[in-house]
Amino acid sequence: MDSSSTRRQNTRRKLFEAAVTLIAEQGFSSTTVDEIAERAGVAKGTVYYNFASKTVLFEELLRHGIELLTDSLQRAADETAERGGSRIDALDAMVRAGLDFISRYPALTQLYVAELWRTNRAWQSTLMQVRQKAIAVIESVLHEAVTTGELSDEIDIPLTASALFGMVLVAALDWQSFQPERSIDEVHSALSRLLQGRVGGDRKDVG
Repeated sequence: MDSSSTRRQNTRRKLFEAAVTLIAEQGFSSTTVDEIAERAGVAKGTVYYNFASKTVLFEELLRHGIELLTDSLQRAADETAERGGSRIDALDAMVRAGLDFISRYPALTQLYVAELWRTNRAWQSTLMQVRQKAIAVIESVLHEAVTTGELSDEIDIPLTASALFGMVLVAALDWQSFQPERSIDEVHSALSRLLQGRVGGDRKDVG
């Protein structure tokens, strides 16, 4: 990768970080391009050089963030499979990966959750598309678990995948907002027990 490409990626990363922090703090409408540029330490024209508008920047911000999360979930599932772990183990690893991601990008997560409830945004369809990519990774592992007999074929896969995704998001935000003294290991342990009891408890009887 040449130096100009590296510089541009670094600039876009700074703009992403500045935008997500500001928008999480004060909302999309109240955040100006001037503020984003100032927070990122770049000229205002640099924002428009990289993104056609504030709306485009925000849409790309959401896409970029959720794609990072999706990659983290997929990597956790793949690494578990490589170690010979079960699909329930893979789901547990994905819970941990989700918590790790949210602890690294708390402002992005707050922003994502807030935007899920809005219906008048230009980027709503993009948000739904990238969300579905993340859900699909979880659905894939659930399908495999049903196929191998680890889970009952009566499980509602789409709803269960959405519930697991939402559980991690909400639990992580609650942890960071109201129980910050807890370690990530404590939070993961609690969610792991819930996962093993509710999802893992649906395993078929064998033998």
